[in-house]
Amino acid sequence: MLILDHISKTFSPGTPDAHKGLDDITLHIERGDFVTIIGANGAGKSSLFNAVAGSFFTDSGSIILNGKDITLTPEYKRARRIGRLFQDPMLGSAPGMTIEENLALAAGHGGWFSQISKKDKQNYRERLSLLGMGLEDRMQQPVGLLSGGQRQALTLMMATFNPPDVLLLDEHTAALDPATADKVLELTKNIVKDGGLTCMMITHNMQSALDLGNRTLMMDHGKIIYDVKGEERAGLTVADLLDRFRDASGKSLDNDRMLLL
Repeated sequence: MLILDHISKTFSPGTPDAHKGLDDITLHIERGDFVTIIGANGAGKSSLFNAVAGSFFTDSGSIILNGKDITLTPEYKRARRIGRLFQDPMLGSAPGMTIEENLALAAGHGGWFSQISKKDKQNYRERLSLLGMGLEDRMQQPVGLLSGGQRQALTLMMATFNPPDVLLLDEHTAALDPATADKVLELTKNIVKDGGLTCMMITHNMQSALDLGNRTLMMDHGKIIYDVKGEERAGLTVADLLDRFRDASGKSLDNDRMLLL
């Protein structure tokens, strides 16, 4: 379970550029929840993830992960329990290292690649075959030579190799072409479901926000303005989401990056 208790964060305090990235957010994510998050640029979506991941400390409030207070835990220590994918496929893996070496790092071998056993290699090969991208036959290839979709799929596998307490997906398909994005989203759905993972996913695709997971949040100006799940969410359309945003914020959702269909 992830609990955010009245967390706030102001950027550039005391300057003319001061603004609230997070404004008194309280949120409970249950174990096994798959939460999709939508909102315009500057709504606070990535700031929310940065707070959970420990990229910065919040100004107030607390963050509890599976019963442990991690509010002041540094990012590198949280990374052992929190998996994260970014929009840029170049992040999250080492381009100069082979697929096998990247998976060894994800598995916890550190730099001792000589300790990769035949059993380890077979395990990597079997896991890669589940991606359906032929990477199991290319384990000695440098990751930097992979396509964006292949690299993002590999990064997803690396982030979940040792199941994290929570998986953060920060628009992880936004830089991919539509067909590849659909394939990576399907992989995401299967990996989250099969692993029983707790997952939060930022998306700019309104339909994906409804099709994936079991709960959807809307953010605006650092606040969660709408939170829907269960039967109510099951009956929603994209048009309904737009209406809910307008009702909650007093304005229309107008953002060129949002895919409304």
